[in-house]
Formats: sequence, C-alpha cells, structure tokens
Amino acid sequence: MELDKDDTQAVAHRLRRAQGQLAAVVRMLDEGRDCEAVVTQLSAVSRALDRAGFALIAANMRQCLAPSVQGASADPGEPGLDVRRLEKLFLSLA
Repeated sequence: MELDKDDTQAVAHRLRRAQGQLAAVVRMLDEGRDCEAVVTQLSAVSRALDRAGFALIAANMRQCLAPSVQGASADPGEPGLDVRRLEKLFLSLA
C-alpha cells in the first residue's frame, strides 16, 4: 500500500519536529534541568507524536483500513472501511 505523498510529507515534517523536541528533552536531562520543565517538554513531544499518528490515519483512512483479505466486516454505510480496525488504530494512540 502506498500512502499519499503530500500527506506523508506533512506527517514526516511533524515527526522531524518531534524528533528535535525529544533531542531537546535529552539535552535538558543531561544539563540537569528542573524536573517540571523536562516533563512539560516531554508531554509536548508525546502530543506531537499523537498528532502525527492521528494525521496519518485521518489523511489515509481508506488506504490504512481497507478490509483485509480475511473478510473483515465493514460498516454498511462506508464500503471498504473496517470500523473496528479504525477504532483500534485510534485507541492505540490514546
């Protein structure tokens, strides 16, 4: 399966930004920075990763969730969309 290039570039940009934030958190730890400041930044990294995951799922929902060959049940209103797999993906980011 190939995902939309524009959408994946936007997600990749978010992930690179999160990667930079995480590197900053590691530096903060190495410098012995205040625990509250480190946790605040670590929380920001976590939110950035969650947003990247949600953006990827939302942008490529039909491709990510096409029913499997094993006959996954799809929502009658959305042919080709497996609602249970969608819920599982979203909850994996929660």
